[in-house]
Amino acid sequence: MGRRKPEVVHAKLVSHLSPDFATFEAPAVDDVFIALGTTIKVAGSQQAFRAVDFDAVLAVARSARAAGARRLGIVSAMGANAKSSVFYNRVKGDMEDAVGQLGYETVVLARPSLLSGDRSSLGQPHRAAEKFAATAMRLLRPLTPANYRAIDAADVAAALVSSVLAASPGHTVLLSSDMQPR
Repeated sequence: MGRRKPEVVHAKLVSHLSPDFATFEAPAVDDVFIALGTTIKVAGSQQAFRAVDFDAVLAVARSARAAGARRLGIVSAMGANAKSSVFYNRVKGDMEDAVGQLGYETVVLARPSLLSGDRSSLGQPHRAAEKFAATAMRLLRPLTPANYRAIDAADVAAALVSSVLAASPGHTVLLSSDMQPR
């Protein structure tokens, strides 16, 4: 489910495009994976950021649960904490708490460090500071603890899918170090 058609083609993948997440009605599903987010800069305000990273994520998770989903995987953020003094981390923590109340059998929350990957293919703006940080992190990789290393979005996706499919009932948090390729 998204606003743009994905470039990924798979026999089991069905795209549902919606300009408005609040009115989205999920089809019957067993598992749902949400990798939805923005930045405050791109969103334009804290309120607009929260509308995506909290409201839209919660709306999709709620709709999928109502459609029968039993397992949920969400890309959140390192530092997510509803009591954080940092707005970004607080919104992510609020989202994690809210989805935890929806009645899913299994919830897996991925908390990656700096995401690396090709953002231009997604129509996202170039982020010079992130590119610099990712390059610096790559050079310092041997000295950097695994939880703080930049991680490719594809590695996060693969870890989230395998963790949701293998997870026992309950809530699991995947730290960035858990998702780093071995």
